[in-house]
Amino acid sequence: MFGRSKDKTSDKSPQDNDEKSAKSGFFSRLRARLNKGDSFLTANLGDLLRGGKIDDELLEELETRMLMADVGVDATDAIIGELGKKVSRDELKDAGALVDALRAQIIDILEPCHKPLRMGDARPFVLLMVGVNGAGKTTTIGKLARRFRDSGLNVMLAAADTFRAAAVEQLQTWGERNRVEVIAQATGADPAAVAFDAFEAARARGIDVLIVDTAGRLQTQEGLMDELTKIKRVLGRLDEAAPHEVMLVVDGGNGQNALSQAREFNKAVGLTGITITKLDGTAKGGTLIAIANELQLPIRYIGIGEGVEDLGPFDPAHYADALIKGPENNS
Repeated sequence: MFGRSKDKTSDKSPQDNDEKSAKSGFFSRLRARLNKGDSFLTANLGDLLRGGKIDDELLEELETRMLMADVGVDATDAIIGELGKKVSRDELKDAGALVDALRAQIIDILEPCHKPLRMGDARPFVLLMVGVNGAGKTTTIGKLARRFRDSGLNVMLAAADTFRAAAVEQLQTWGERNRVEVIAQATGADPAAVAFDAFEAARARGIDVLIVDTAGRLQTQEGLMDELTKIKRVLGRLDEAAPHEVMLVVDGGNGQNALSQAREFNKAVGLTGITITKLDGTAKGGTLIAIANELQLPIRYIGIGEGVEDLGPFDPAHYADALIKGPENNS
């Protein structure tokens, strides 16, 4: 039922086949939905110019907006510092030049994190999905399963969130919707054992991608964080390189708490990628910059809605445009 795909180009990313056709539509939606279409950082900056010149007061206003947008103190200080140097050298003549310079600074911070997920030759390629409750982890797994399957890869899901029967049911619903197999055990089973069994099943059945769901947990819950390290250790017994991706899912609306989550999960299990969800809500979008500035972890995907098509690959330039320019018809 889940036959092995014939075409295996080892270092292609899963989105390569359809990225060109889908990318334009996804980023149009991003620009419309991020901040609910409001260019929060740069709205009306031109009206604040006194005598047509950029001054310290205007930079202070921009600094305040960046902090309110959850860009974070360190990233904001770095960006405003560079902009201040340009102003002192009289390089920024008007509001348009300031916006362009701001865009460039944001891209400079985000660019090191622009590393699309590539699977190489590992089969099964194991993704261990982690995050706090409510971040959209299981929904993201469902969207990734569809994305990978549509790229010609065979996918299996492992329900290692064994604390809640509803979590297993939700994952099984996604499995049925995407026509992918789900390995599950009874509520209360050892999550590491579920991951172990799923890996062996995936290997035996020639599965390309195994996505392991885990229980949502706060980054401060030491016992549950230790459980993640156990799952990772058990997978490593079957393949010393597994899990090949440890992906954190964070809610973009959580502001600086999302940065704290990324920091602590990275310490506990060594993150290799991040997906940021719910950027279509009330989030002002700066959280992603704060995470990139401090951790420089690969940002794999961003989510802007509930639909399967609302999860897309991260692109620094497009994200900066959405953040500072708003909808395309206002750019």
